[in-house]
Amino acid sequence: MFPLATSRLDLTQITEQEWSLFLRLQQDPDVMRYVSDNRQEAEIRQIFNARLVRWEIHSRHWLCLVMRDKHSGVAIGFTGFVRSDDDIAEVGFILDPAFHGQGYGFESLHAVCKFAFEKCQIRKLTATVTVGNIGSKKTLEKAGFKQEGVLRENYFLAGIWQDDWIFGLLRNEFR
Repeated sequence: MFPLATSRLDLTQITEQEWSLFLRLQQDPDVMRYVSDNRQEAEIRQIFNARLVRWEIHSRHWLCLVMRDKHSGVAIGFTGFVRSDDDIAEVGFILDPAFHGQGYGFESLHAVCKFAFEKCQIRKLTATVTVGNIGSKKTLEKAGFKQEGVLRENYFLAGIWQDDWIFGLLRNEFR
């Protein structure tokens, strides 16, 4: 089942080896600007540990894949999905800022979508993005996701209620 591969990336299930990258990204204010307020290391560790649990096709916890450059072996970030229903899942991705704007987010997302639709029998993938996160919005749209709406004042972040964009991609729309 794993690894998944693209022309430039190997995507493998997260292991203890990725803790330092996971922690660094979770503590980077630029990376987390649209994701979360500052978290203590103990809370980040709990989130990480939950992603270490062995994932199988019908699991209801996050499939968390580390993205690695095929040639250098450098870890670039994380991607994956979590089922919210038997045939619906929410995707997510987070990248090291050194690799932003190089197409890695799209490349990994496309591989995750293909896997979800073809191997896991997912009918619909969704994504929730805090309004203003233009990079994630563009990545999702490039992968074929359509904005389905806005949830007003849906997420408390940086001391204020933020709006969220809701995206969806149906299996029959995936290209």
